[in-house]
Amino acid sequence: MGNYLLVYTGGSEPTSEEEGKAVMDAWTAWFTALGEAVTDPGNPFGPSATIAADGSSSDGGASGHTGYSILRADDLAAATELARGCPHLAAEGSIEVYETFDVM
Repeated sequence: MGNYLLVYTGGSEPTSEEEGKAVMDAWTAWFTALGEAVTDPGNPFGPSATIAADGSSSDGGASGHTGYSILRADDLAAATELARGCPHLAAEGSIEVYETFDVM
C-alpha cells in the first residue's frame, strides 16, 4: 500500500447555486464510495506564484493545477483506477496521479 497524489488540472466552475450543490454532492458520493482509501480529500487551489531557478517570481502558476487529493492504494494502477470515478473529469478537467514516497 502506498499514498498517491491526485493533482487536478482545469475543469469548469459551477454556474449556479444548484449546480454547485450537485457538484459537491458528486464529490461527497465519490469520497464516500472510496472509503478508507481517502487519506486527505484535499482542497481546490487558490492564487499561485511561480519561482524560477534564478529566484525571480511571477503571479500565476504555469501548470494550471486547480486542486489535489491523496488516496491510499496498492499500486499506481489501482490509484489510477480509483481516480477514474472522480467528478473532476465530468467538469472537463484532467487528473495526474503520482506515487509519493516517505523520505523524511
